[in-house]
Amino acid sequence: MAPSLSLLTSACPIYNQMVNLYRSLGAAGIAAVVACLGGAAWLPADVQAQDDERPELQLRARPNLAFPPAEIVFTGRLRGGADDDERYYCVSAEWDWDDGTVSESIFDCDPYEPGVSEIRRRFSRRHSFDRGGRYEIRLTLKRGDDVIDSTRTGVTIQGE
Repeated sequence: MAPSLSLLTSACPIYNQMVNLYRSLGAAGIAAVVACLGGAAWLPADVQAQDDERPELQLRARPNLAFPPAEIVFTGRLRGGADDDERYYCVSAEWDWDDGTVSESIFDCDPYEPGVSEIRRRFSRRHSFDRGGRYEIRLTLKRGDDVIDSTRTGVTIQGE
C-alpha cells in the first residue's frame, strides 16, 4: 500500500520542489524525482501523465502514387505533447529516401529554456524519384547521434 501524500512530503522534504522541477523541465526532471521517491508511481497522477504525453510523429507524402520522374513533397508533423518538450527541442531531421540517398536538415537553435523554448512541429522536404518502384521513406528526428523519434511512409512510382 502506497503511503499518503502527507507522509511522503514529510519523509522526503524536497518532494514538492522536485515535482515542481519535473513540471517545469518535463522528462529531464524525472530522474531527480525518481531518485528521491524510489519510483515514478509516487508522483501525482498529473505529473505521471505529463511524461506519457510524448508528441506523435506522423509522415505524409503528396502524391503517394506517381509516374517517373516524380517530385514528391514529404511532410512530417509532431502532434500532441508539450510545446516545450525538451526531448524534441532542436532536433535534426534525417530523411532516408530508400533510393540509396539520405538528406539531413540541421537547425540552429537558442539554448533550451523551460516554458519558453518551443519545439519545431513541422518538417518538410521535396524529393525526386527517377525510377519506378515502391519506396519506404523514413524520417528520423535526432539530437547528435541519438534517435529521438522515427516514422515512415511509402510511395509508389509507376513504370520504369
